[in-house]
Amino acid sequence: MTLGPDQTGEIRIDGQEWTSTVVGHHRLRQDLAVIRLIGEFVPFAAGQSVEVRVPGHPTLRRRLSPAMPPSLDGKLEFHVRTVPGGWCSGSIVADTRPGDQWLISDPAGWLSVAPDGRDVVMIAGGTGLAPLVALVLDISRWSIPPRTTLFVGGATPRDLYASDMLFLLEGRFPWLTVVPVVETPVDPGWVDPWFESCRVDIGFEPDEMLEGTLADVVGDMGPLTRHQVLVCGSPGMTRATVKRLIDTGTPAEAIRYEGV
Repeated sequence: MTLGPDQTGEIRIDGQEWTSTVVGHHRLRQDLAVIRLIGEFVPFAAGQSVEVRVPGHPTLRRRLSPAMPPSLDGKLEFHVRTVPGGWCSGSIVADTRPGDQWLISDPAGWLSVAPDGRDVVMIAGGTGLAPLVALVLDISRWSIPPRTTLFVGGATPRDLYASDMLFLLEGRFPWLTVVPVVETPVDPGWVDPWFESCRVDIGFEPDEMLEGTLADVVGDMGPLTRHQVLVCGSPGMTRATVKRLIDTGTPAEAIRYEGV
């Protein structure tokens, strides 16, 4: 095992693998599931991703971001969405079962919140929400958490799969503001039985959702010159959002991002 900084200054642990067992598989959408595991302690930092190997594809490695800070009792949670044409992601969403053993390795990534007192803006597209939720939960342990605004976006309201959790977190943490963003306020006409089976009455109302892309909504705020800015999502969403932030005056050095 070697321990050392990579080119971004993060700490990485190479050559070690940890075992974790699936204890929960919660399918929230046709193409999305939340997987909960417990096992050996994995020494990652909130905001990082890890490599996983799953029973159905033992030779394939896929990077996933835990949706909770590291837990000494070995708890892990991942949000997994099916990637078109992706054998591994589709199998995880559809076929994962309690008792499956996953192999976890290679914590890496540079999404983090510096304890320097600056306000924080987090911008999450889809399952890019996972590492940002881990950071929210991590900074909730600080004696004085920074004022944090979390923009969470999707194509339609149905895509805001964690609305109930985010609504409850916002009510619990007075320093946290959650802003839901949708490209269109109308859900698609086809029925998703998984969405229908887990629908709850807790969450954001349609009139609380801003309409537009995350890049446009955040760009309309103007330059974020006194903030830490974190962006995580699909490659297209991340590139568009980072470009719009810089074009509207946010210093590039204030932005950390994953997904490109």
